Amino acid sequence: MNLKKYILLVVIPLMMSVSLHKFYVSVTQVEFIPEKESIQIISRIFIDDFERLLNERYDESLVLASGNESPLVDVYTERYMKEKISILIDGKQRQLSFIGKEYEDDIMFAYLEIEDVIEINSFEISNEILFELFDEQQNIVRTTINDKRKSFILVKENAKGLLNFD
Repeated sequence: MNLKKYILLVVIPLMMSVSLHKFYVSVTQVEFIPEKESIQIISRIFIDDFERLLNERYDESLVLASGNESPLVDVYTERYMKEKISILIDGKQRQLSFIGKEYEDDIMFAYLEIEDVIEINSFEISNEILFELFDEQQNIVRTTINDKRKSFILVKENAKGLLNFD
């Protein structure tokens, strides 16, 4: 077989299948700001993945990042984020407040906050965003707490990370 036929039959389909493979990941930044007695959280999620989730879970007519986005998008986004992200500080469950969201390129930025946090001796986070859609989903969590930086890669089989500061 000559080289041109080999490339057409083997190499090009192989390259196409590799380039079509999608990587399923979200990145959540958690920062403790002692002077504000606050934990500020930013989750970055691909818009198309999150839109698919909202369509399958709540309402198939929802479209994200459009000029006339339904107010239900914020309602469902808040509900979902509060259900899928859980934080314990010093062993106690803390309430997340949904601040809002915005879009940049193909990423949705969801903003959350926990108020009235004076100190942190232990911090546990569970992040199950998009696990019900994609078995390959990975949720990267980057923390800055008590002037220490730590990162976790959370997967469906292990969706929790724990830090101790004793």
